[in-house]
Amino acid sequence: MKAPSPAPRVETFEDFASKDGSHELFDKIDRLDVFMRETYPGYLSGLGLEMLGAVRNQVGIREKDGTAHDVIMMGSNSYLSLNTHPRVVAASEAALHEYGYGMGSVSLLAGTSALHRELERRIAAFYGTEDAILFPCGYSGNVGIVAALCGPGDVVINDAANHASIFDGCKLSGADVKVFVHKNLKHLEKILRALPEAQRGRLLITDGVFSMDGDVAPLDALHELAQRYGTRLMIDEAHALGVIGPTGRGTAEHFGLQGKIDVIYGTLSKAPAAVGGYCAGSANLVQYLRYYARSYVFSSSLPAPVVAGLIEVFGLMSEDAAGRTALWKNIHYLVPRLQALGFNTGATHSAIIPLIIGDEPTLSEIHRELRGEGVFTSVVTYPAVRRKECRLRLSLMSTHTPEQLDRVLEVLERLGRKYGLIP
Repeated sequence: MKAPSPAPRVETFEDFASKDGSHELFDKIDRLDVFMRETYPGYLSGLGLEMLGAVRNQVGIREKDGTAHDVIMMGSNSYLSLNTHPRVVAASEAALHEYGYGMGSVSLLAGTSALHRELERRIAAFYGTEDAILFPCGYSGNVGIVAALCGPGDVVINDAANHASIFDGCKLSGADVKVFVHKNLKHLEKILRALPEAQRGRLLITDGVFSMDGDVAPLDALHELAQRYGTRLMIDEAHALGVIGPTGRGTAEHFGLQGKIDVIYGTLSKAPAAVGGYCAGSANLVQYLRYYARSYVFSSSLPAPVVAGLIEVFGLMSEDAAGRTALWKNIHYLVPRLQALGFNTGATHSAIIPLIIGDEPTLSEIHRELRGEGVFTSVVTYPAVRRKECRLRLSLMSTHTPEQLDRVLEVLERLGRKYGLIP
């Protein structure tokens, strides 16, 4: 009797990445097209939707079928709502008329204005460092810094949950790369202890607040290990800036380690609500990066209107007038209520609140129904997280009202019970 043919394997997104060079270059493009037309994972319907106006705590969106409706925005990284702050908008508008909408050059040539220098001074003063350097993109900043500091023969040690840009910078650098289990200090020390004594070029990198779980790095313990094993320490403050620490100065402030971190990196696209990245540190570090960070040397600089808005952003944060208190009031309101309902919110201690779903079809349905009920959240699955840890990611804003948060809780409770996520 003839054995039955094996069931055809269902392709998934990772199948369309180049692997061994055995397929014609565009084969994956054609296969992905077939996959999107015939399989189309449901959660994709909520990606790339059009925002109908400035992103605020409530905004209109246009679905892919063309319909438009209002939603409570729970998917924005503008935690402090600074993208629409009157001071920020006015400063940006004034710079637009003086400098135009773009610089038209890299920073080392004709792309640096007095505004760029002022923003770098503001960032350095904010962190209490000697200097700071601006990058035109948060992603490219990490890539440029890691690849500039590290090379073949050096070693970079990463938390497994670090941002993809850090890992990409590691690949570009050519350095050895070691990865420790997320926040597992015993595993990290085992790696550090095993490093050859002759391998002195060492860089330990961690996110301050991890983007998928909203948890905070154990920076005090990481700093101690870095000191013990002769390792430079770099922290990415993308989701910590303006949120973590008594005055919003990030994870180092939270742990009382200001002035003790070798490389402070951050993006200007989360709480600052603009675009770009920065590195704060010693004057010698910044000088080196200006000439050896290729993503700085070979990229056009930030537009002056963006820079002018960011000067106001750091002014507001330095004055502790950016809305951090209101944001934490909302965090302390929403998170305990979600946990009381029975939702798995992980170990969040920030404005990022994961709701672990663990099943992609269920995630797709909940995400779709939430939008239908007027609640917009981010949907996160592979490759950002493992499929069994797929989730909704809620991002709080300082301007969310108690009424809006109660509405979010009401809808989530109903859908959570419908899909068996909570009792």
